Amino acid sequence: MELDQFLQALEQADALEQIQGLIVGLRDHYEIDHVVYHWISADGEQYGFGTYDPAWAQHYSDKDYLRVDPVITGCFQRFHPTDWRRLDWSSKAAALFREDAIAYGVGNQGYSIPIRGPNGQLALFTASHSTDDDTWTKITTEHQRDWILIAHYLNQKALDIENDRRPEPLVRSLSPREVDALTYLAMGYGRGQVADLLSISEHTLRAYIESARFKLGAMNTTHAVARAVSEGLIVVGGAARAAAGGWPGRDTGDIITKSAAR
Repeated sequence: MELDQFLQALEQADALEQIQGLIVGLRDHYEIDHVVYHWISADGEQYGFGTYDPAWAQHYSDKDYLRVDPVITGCFQRFHPTDWRRLDWSSKAAALFREDAIAYGVGNQGYSIPIRGPNGQLALFTASHSTDDDTWTKITTEHQRDWILIAHYLNQKALDIENDRRPEPLVRSLSPREVDALTYLAMGYGRGQVADLLSISEHTLRAYIESARFKLGAMNTTHAVARAVSEGLIVVGGAARAAAGGWPGRDTGDIITKSAAR
């Protein structure tokens, strides 16, 4: 199925079953093992569709892998497409997860595109395959533009069809100190540095972070930062550079891609 054909068929789809058929067509067209759409709401609810073995999807849920999956945690910290080879697989939990995923046929290579949706939603469009590094580099280089476009069209269609899954708008605003704390974390500062910049103790900083996390319905600090950014509650990067009065870390380079939490 060519890209234009897929987008036209996707536009006409009005049920998830139709989208599932289109996903299978994409997998076959790109000659890879799997194509998957995975939705995670702000409160941790997840659903999706794709070509993974249903046994893996159930196993993933049973093991609560959402909390240790480097693809999920890595994409919460990023706003750009991510090759799985660039993620941190060094922990024992991550290594065991990877071994388990490969055993279920997920593949040793992957490429995930994070899509920020309304009110803290994160969705991932993922292509995965079992192959060597050089072959995977060629595949992703050739098709990544198509996949980015497909990811956003697919997410919009999923939101349209599953309208009842749209998260409720945030009703609690962050305090100025909570905004400051999350902004510095998003810029890549460690907790000790943030406490020093705000002239408060790390204990007090922890209280601000936990309060913000609760208000945002976030699973952890990284999730809270990602949700605050997606909701426009904090501003980092180009918009911050253009703001009056300067901003911390002006000379620190590409702050967006640094880890948002420790």
